[in-house]
Amino acid sequence: MVLPKPVGRQADAVYLSPHGHIVVLGTAGSGKTVMAIHRAAYLSDPRTDHAGRTLLLTFNNSLVRYLDHLASTSTHTFTVETYHKFARGYLASRGLIGNNSILNDREALIARALSTIAAATKAPILARPLEFFEEEFTWISSHGISSINDYTDAERVGRASRAPRTLRPLIWGVFEEYRRLRSLVGFRYDWDDLATAVVGAFEGDTAQRRYKHIIIDEGQDFSPQMLKSLATAIQPGGSLTFFGDTAQQIYGQRMSWKTAGLQVQHREIIRFEANYRNTKAVAALALAIASMPYYAGTPDMVAPKQPTADGPKPALVSFMNEAEEARFAVERAIAAATNRSVAILVRRREDEGLLKALLPSGSVRLHRNMPSWRGGNGIRYGTYHAAKGLEFDQVFLPFVSAARMPNQADRTAFGDEEATARDGKLLYVGVTRAKSDLVLSFSGEPSALLPANPALYAVASIR
Repeated sequence: MVLPKPVGRQADAVYLSPHGHIVVLGTAGSGKTVMAIHRAAYLSDPRTDHAGRTLLLTFNNSLVRYLDHLASTSTHTFTVETYHKFARGYLASRGLIGNNSILNDREALIARALSTIAAATKAPILARPLEFFEEEFTWISSHGISSINDYTDAERVGRASRAPRTLRPLIWGVFEEYRRLRSLVGFRYDWDDLATAVVGAFEGDTAQRRYKHIIIDEGQDFSPQMLKSLATAIQPGGSLTFFGDTAQQIYGQRMSWKTAGLQVQHREIIRFEANYRNTKAVAALALAIASMPYYAGTPDMVAPKQPTADGPKPALVSFMNEAEEARFAVERAIAAATNRSVAILVRRREDEGLLKALLPSGSVRLHRNMPSWRGGNGIRYGTYHAAKGLEFDQVFLPFVSAARMPNQADRTAFGDEEATARDGKLLYVGVTRAKSDLVLSFSGEPSALLPANPALYAVASIR
């Protein structure tokens, strides 16, 4: 595979100054991932006077494997890994983490902490679902909040204000009890703690920084603390380059350059609206999704502009039940995969089981432990989350029904508004993975997250 050379404004983004903080915001399909690879190659090129050790980071492992695959076409050397691998490596080098220092599954401990606090205080907020507290603890850690006063005083707007100030001391009590229990069972961190631990370690680290240049791909999913830690991880005279799309923000963080420790000037922010991946019909649906009410107020959003390539309208197919949906998607995927790259994407990891039994043995699951990326034709399957940053000739999105999306567990935990926004952005991610052909399906009633305009779809019913 030969990566297309950046031209015009894309080249401007790749060959920007190799110093300071640069932000590149683009819509889905604007070529951010390819630009990130070229940027890494440019900054690590030993023939230049700015060359230095270069790190290209992203959020999920399936995208790391894809980036590795793309980077193999480059003649220059740079490191590609997830943020958490970088964090673990740095903390290990400082003697601050061991083999069993990170708690992988914290639900049971949070439930115990919640039970302890609720036994002493019968406040209604303590009856909220466990997912509410997990999400709130993630917010606390991702913003580096270390005291009850900081938590109580934190300014939060929009959907992020679901924890009123008067009730935050109770939530903080559950948080502290959870951390106490975690320490008792021998874990120093959970995954949300790592970025703050890295920030603290760098503050006391006077050694030469390992990397001169750091590039972040799909940066909209990095927390403020992650960005802050990376801003302190580069050598003097180096650079940090951020590629992101807030329309695809699916991990619940609201970016703020200031809270992330990035001094970004307006002239250092480049925006890309052109869509080079999707056909005109697929992009029309993506644009309609991005115009839905649940996207209102998204910070720094770059609205996608339609491309010029033609293609069929996205198909919207109704079925009697989900078993028929799964069979249809797999049968059509098998037929298409002889000469195309095909993906079947689902909202929940549990839904992969409905597909796996039907798929041929050569199908590739998108997941965190993928050993490598296999390019070319064939079938991939996995969650919307796992497909972030990837692209395929044809994409199937089954189970886009009113009963499934928005996710009922999220509606219970966070309310309809938040659940709608989360799944709406996930749907945007799924739709924009398709380069030319897209098939959405549902049983019962279609999800209200889908734009109602019938002209966007080729509608069919199989009953």
